Amino acid sequence: MPGPKKLDPSSSPRALLGAELRHRREQAGLSQTELAERLFVSGSFVGQLESGVRRMQMEQALMLDAFFNADGFFERNCKALAKSKYPDHFAEAAEAEARATEIKEYAPQLIPGLLQTEAYARAVFRSGLPTATESAIDELVAARLERSQLLADPTTPMLWVVLDEAVLRRRVGTPEPMAAALRHVVGLMEQHRIIVQVLPFAAGGHAAMEGGLKLMAFADAPPLAYLDGLGSGRLLDDPSTVRQYELTYDLVVASALPPTASLALITSVAEDYEHEAHEH
Repeated sequence: MPGPKKLDPSSSPRALLGAELRHRREQAGLSQTELAERLFVSGSFVGQLESGVRRMQMEQALMLDAFFNADGFFERNCKALAKSKYPDHFAEAAEAEARATEIKEYAPQLIPGLLQTEAYARAVFRSGLPTATESAIDELVAARLERSQLLADPTTPMLWVVLDEAVLRRRVGTPEPMAAALRHVVGLMEQHRIIVQVLPFAAGGHAAMEGGLKLMAFADAPPLAYLDGLGSGRLLDDPSTVRQYELTYDLVVASALPPTASLALITSVAEDYEHEAHEH
């Protein structure tokens, strides 16, 4: 198992918090599990705080200040992390995603955010927020497109997505941007930047029928699972729970079309949207 990653404390408030937490814990002669017991969290969660994968909450910062007699250090720096461009239920998951070396996702309804085009993202947000101002929609779209820059690196993170066939068939916006959104996915597949499989309607019932699932692995911290819901989300770090969701993902993959057949299907549906757009 690799040793803890050495963070640059000057790189971000989260890195500063993680480095300081690790230093104080080691100075106190405590293991991650021993400190976790005092914070009422898991040992893996402490490891994720130290590596900068998880966001420290104010309640934990106050407990650490008291335990280590840190004169408000953790509280002050925790406040610097409080603001996020993402919704509260997704902020921590988005920040963890940015540090992941491997992301696996089952998408039941929408093209995942990392793969969305600007027009598709705009249609998604407008559908969910029909009375929002254009400036508010612009901010949401910008934040989503910024996330997609994770794929600018040619190799990291490794992204493996299973799209439910409903993602292809449910038209979001007009046919033209829908076709472009699918062509974007096809392009990334053909560049061998991502792995995509389609879970066809013909597969029938499957292990992830209750909702979306994202798994994230890290070079220097235990893996996480994120469960997506309507205006909500849960980030899970319990090792046995994460392993169960890893099995769920494996079962979904086993029911999905292989990548070559998936590529052909996505291309075919994109062509259908293009023909529809041309007719209109």
